[in-house]
Amino acid sequence: MSIHIVALGNEGDSFHQDSRPSGLIRTYLGRSPLVSGDESSLLLNATSTVARPVFTEYQASAFGNVKLVVHDCPVWDIFDSDWYTSRNLIGGADIIVIKYNVNDKFSFHEVKDNYIPVIKRALNSVPVIIAAVGTRQNEELPCTCPLCTSDRGSCVSTTEGIQLAKELGATYLELHSLDDFYIGKYFGGVLEYFMIQALNQKTSEKMKKRKMSNSFHGIRPPQLEQPEKMPVLKAEASHYNSDLHNLLFCCQCVDVVFYNPDVKEVVEAHKIVLCAVSHVFMLLFNVKSPADIQDSSIIRTTQDLFAINREPVFPGASQDSPGNPPLRVIVKDVLFCSCLSDILRFIYSGAFQWEELEEDIRKKLKDSGDVSNVIEKVKCILKTPGKINCLRNCKTYQARKPLWFYSTSLKFFLNKPMLADVVFEIQGTTVPAHRAILVARCEVMAAMFNGNYMEAKSVLIPVYGVSKETFLSFLEYLYTDSCCPAGIFQAMCLLICAEMYQVSRLQHICELFIITQLQSMPSRELASMNLDVVDLLKKAKFHHSDCLSTWLLHFIATNYLIFSQKPEFQDLSVEERSFVEKHRWPSNMYLKQLAEYRKYIHSRKCRCLVM
Repeated sequence: MSIHIVALGNEGDSFHQDSRPSGLIRTYLGRSPLVSGDESSLLLNATSTVARPVFTEYQASAFGNVKLVVHDCPVWDIFDSDWYTSRNLIGGADIIVIKYNVNDKFSFHEVKDNYIPVIKRALNSVPVIIAAVGTRQNEELPCTCPLCTSDRGSCVSTTEGIQLAKELGATYLELHSLDDFYIGKYFGGVLEYFMIQALNQKTSEKMKKRKMSNSFHGIRPPQLEQPEKMPVLKAEASHYNSDLHNLLFCCQCVDVVFYNPDVKEVVEAHKIVLCAVSHVFMLLFNVKSPADIQDSSIIRTTQDLFAINREPVFPGASQDSPGNPPLRVIVKDVLFCSCLSDILRFIYSGAFQWEELEEDIRKKLKDSGDVSNVIEKVKCILKTPGKINCLRNCKTYQARKPLWFYSTSLKFFLNKPMLADVVFEIQGTTVPAHRAILVARCEVMAAMFNGNYMEAKSVLIPVYGVSKETFLSFLEYLYTDSCCPAGIFQAMCLLICAEMYQVSRLQHICELFIITQLQSMPSRELASMNLDVVDLLKKAKFHHSDCLSTWLLHFIATNYLIFSQKPEFQDLSVEERSFVEKHRWPSNMYLKQLAEYRKYIHSRKCRCLVM
């Protein structure tokens, strides 16, 4: 037998924090003669209460062998942070204690405005004690002037406490101090009275259940155990930004080179990445025309900063592809060109780390005016057409998402011929793509395009064993780091494609999608659907999706009565069948006990009150 008490509110004096004694609940548990357990053992170890961080939990024994569990929450913000735990504890309470300090009106209003509405919703004939703790100091007569907006005294009056108790039908107590009289005889007497009432009620309910069980002539129905917990799949963290950032340093698939005749440094980059974050580069590389952009400031920035060099020879630049040399762009501003490597690193990192960019530029340019001039040019490059430059305050953008997720993202170039340098041939149709993105996001394609393979020198690449829809979903993930399969079948096809190209995070996304879809299906839909779960299991094993295959085995075992009636159940291997039989739910033992109980009920011509 146990009693559960929930204590809410802060009885401490905010003006006398150093001299105030221990809290009401702990003082009672440490001094009451009816409660056993020394003070050092009352408070549970912090490691044992990680599951319920909202409340401080105390455990003791009362009346000899009655387990007393007290959960104390003095701060509303903590209480409100975990609503699920707080609601369950209040709903299961046998007694609720509300406490506040009479010299701290904030604690009273916190109780009145926050805790009381929650208790009213959950209250179900549970006794409530309201404890006003402390001796009122500097108590003044309330101002009666209707124009006075000052607080009517710093103390909580007795009338306010009694009015609050009437709203809840609670017992109101005033505890002037936490000594033996007020704690042991006054507060303890009332609390122990309600504890005895709760024990009597629980004993009565226990007797009723025992009488009901006797009505089955000594035979109880079998208890259905809970199914085993399903395996938990952990999602893999995204490395989208780091992939694109690393592309700048690997110097693969370079298709544009920036230089200035007065600067020795030559900076290599990729058109697709630059155009994904800037309309200036879209205009420079003819992805969009001035008529499409319709913003004179962007057009002027492009003309003032860059010019394309179309001369046939360019000494000093590396050429990965002799047949298709990189486009050469002259940077007209010498200072801007000297800082261009830092600017590109900033853009490839997501174009939001402004403070780091400014620090890097300041190391190269000593003059603060030159630094501001270069920063302003970067802002103009990242400007959105038709809008006032929203990047004036760089620090406010420091914590925001990178520009990959804005309107000028890589998704704009998905399955479009603009800047495409490779074409995939699938099922008689073509899909244009960009080598730089494929190399950055997929190691298999990086090896394919940069190794001694036919694909490294070919523009048209055939793809086999994958449908066009599946391959487009695969490319969508590479370009945007997200995908949304249309259903379980497409998710499995995408998982197979991800395994083919060794993109592990996409495999995990597909696994989670399949699991979520199956978990959301009601039993009736599982029984009537045409989807072959055993076939999903076979494919998951074949394509090395160990997490999904293990989960599917548990899923079949948990829904044994449904899947054992399907013809594909016979396709399980001996090892898989053995696992399913071992972990099946409901178990064979339960079904046998249920059959025997039904047989007994029908043979005795009794009416089962449970079944």
